[in-house]
Amino acid sequence: MNNTEKIIGEIEEFHRNIEKWFQGKAKNQESLYKDLLSGFSPDFKMINGNGDTVTLSMLEEWLPTVSGKFPERNILVENIEVHHSEYHGVATYIETQITGEVTNRRTSSAVFLLNEEKALWLHLIEQWI
Repeated sequence: MNNTEKIIGEIEEFHRNIEKWFQGKAKNQESLYKDLLSGFSPDFKMINGNGDTVTLSMLEEWLPTVSGKFPERNILVENIEVHHSEYHGVATYIETQITGEVTNRRTSSAVFLLNEEKALWLHLIEQWI
């Protein structure tokens, strides 16, 4: 798998998994929790659409509070663009979350660390659109 495929695969897999997490439809929530977090560098930080900084430990604490909380939420990721070197990658994409009649959209920019096996999220910046 090349670096572009690793990054796109990580983005798509994370969003499939977080959708399952929000919906509470996973057969094994503990396994899904581990899968969700396995793609992040220990140094991960994000700036969410509200401008708040979130660290990996904050994400780890937040996830259990939203498990199954949005059984109707669907997530769509589109327009993924990737640029990378041998060890780092940058991706931009649009994420749409639909919960009933409420639709939220954001544009995201993510920096990934690349190794032989996968792409790890290092930084993520989201902006509401």
